Amino acid sequence: MSARRGNVFVVSGPSGVGKSTIVRRVLESDPQVRFSVSHTTRARREGEQDGVDYRFVDLPAFQALIAKGAFLEHAEYQGNYYGTSRAAVEEPTRLGFDLILEVEVQGAKQLQTRLPNAIRVFIRPPSLASLETRLRARNTEDASVARGRLERAREELLYADECQHRIVNDSVDKAVDELLRVIRDARRAAT
Repeated sequence: MSARRGNVFVVSGPSGVGKSTIVRRVLESDPQVRFSVSHTTRARREGEQDGVDYRFVDLPAFQALIAKGAFLEHAEYQGNYYGTSRAAVEEPTRLGFDLILEVEVQGAKQLQTRLPNAIRVFIRPPSLASLETRLRARNTEDASVARGRLERAREELLYADECQHRIVNDSVDKAVDELLRVIRDARRAAT
């Protein structure tokens, strides 16, 4: 890699909007982009791998990391904790890789002050009705949790105006292309 320090992209949006799918496709498309693996206390979903999708830890371990000041941001969401460690951001960007942090809105707000130069990208659903359909189709939690996520999404959509870039995920291919364009534009501006 070059001597250039990598850019940090904070990708946020409501649960179920397709952030993970978009980010995964961007990572497959651009070898100069890395993914910041967050810590979480939530149970592993089918197909997820520790150290790849998340660093899965129990609550006491998560609390110990908070006490050590290991996180740039951490938040509770739907009864589970999520956090981005300082090390997960520092190492890849120092090596010149661009880095995507995929975080919930609460975490993105914390990162806005802790990483003021980060480029904030908000992924929106085409509508709340389409988001509800996506949440139900995931079939990863019971109906009451899905309802809670939808209610929270209504509030989280207000954060979009605080982000430099907003992408409507009405087509995954189009959303991936838009995020890649944002990354490449920022890379060109940094040289």
